[in-house]
Amino acid sequence: MRWDAGMVDDGELVWPRVLLFALTLVTVVALVIVAATSTAAFSPHNPTWDGTTDLRNEIAAEPGVESELVRESTRYGAFADTAAANGTVAFVVAPASSYTDAEAARIRTFVENGGTLVVLENAGENGNELLADVGATARADGRLLRDEYENDGGPAMPVATGVENHSLTDGVDRLTLNYATAIEPGAENTTVLATTSDLAYLTPEDDSLEPGDQLGTHPVATVEDVGRGRVVAVGDPSLVINAMLDRPDNGRFVRELYADSDRVLLDVSHAADLPPLAAAILTIRDARPLQVLLGVGGVVAIAVASGQRARSIGVHARQLLFGDRTRRADPGEGMGQPAQPSSSLPHPSDAERNAVVRRRRLEWGDNRVQRVRGDGNRIRRDDDDRDTVD
Repeated sequence: MRWDAGMVDDGELVWPRVLLFALTLVTVVALVIVAATSTAAFSPHNPTWDGTTDLRNEIAAEPGVESELVRESTRYGAFADTAAANGTVAFVVAPASSYTDAEAARIRTFVENGGTLVVLENAGENGNELLADVGATARADGRLLRDEYENDGGPAMPVATGVENHSLTDGVDRLTLNYATAIEPGAENTTVLATTSDLAYLTPEDDSLEPGDQLGTHPVATVEDVGRGRVVAVGDPSLVINAMLDRPDNGRFVRELYADSDRVLLDVSHAADLPPLAAAILTIRDARPLQVLLGVGGVVAIAVASGQRARSIGVHARQLLFGDRTRRADPGEGMGQPAQPSSSLPHPSDAERNAVVRRRRLEWGDNRVQRVRGDGNRIRRDDDDRDTVD
């Protein structure tokens, strides 16, 4: 017995449909990945070498530490009092745009009430403007820092071997930099946390050492008190990217910056645009009415899905993958001939009827067989007559 065209034997999948389903699934997964990730440098949603997903994951996995992405600077308003600001560290990594006066004022209040602000900047002025606005005196020089002798893979990757004995550098012996700049300490009460070797130099471009260049030690990380809080300035945002976080001893230094904290804020308010899915999640998180609306909608959707419609969907999904096995095909089908309805099939002949009766009642004689067959014919004719009258 054959199945209808397009049908298969029991247990065998309809492969064209399976391939279509698989292609659809792969496409949906790819779209979700694209919507949830970013290619922007320093982005916590960028899993490639120049992103900071490793930093984000490490902070999120730290026991007893809450992590949060800050998309709007108004979030700092929640830490405007000393009790909330104490134990909170905010990271600002190479901001792509400058902070407004109102935004900077909120961050300054956060620091003055006991918060810690970490600004990582090398060439841009946006980081320096933020440092000035919050009351810090340290500034990023902006010129490229090179070291022909103490480096990790090239002069543009100098190694800062002069590490100060400080609570923020516990267990840190060196920092491995990547296209960094020097940090000018500013006020006398600013503490230098790490410096290069005495063979480093600053250059406006990525130039090799020339006779006029001055070799010397340059600070690359500082900390200073501002109000009840403190500001850490680091001359290399690449210190926290995925490709550099595991270089000696970058990861340990970053962890020490929030080791005694209860909460870590990753400020992405002035970073490159967030991926659509991440932006949507943050929007939902910040909008309580939208959360309620989505919650009610989810309950309704679950209630509907748990009824007959869900079973119907399951049946259709099975038919899509395995085909409809409830209908058998007529032998003429598949060859351009429609199946005949059962009512139009020809009736068996008298000889065929006699043969059937004899097989079932071997003890009956021919007269009795013919009499039973005759009774059957009369019954069939009576049924046909009633159908005609109806």
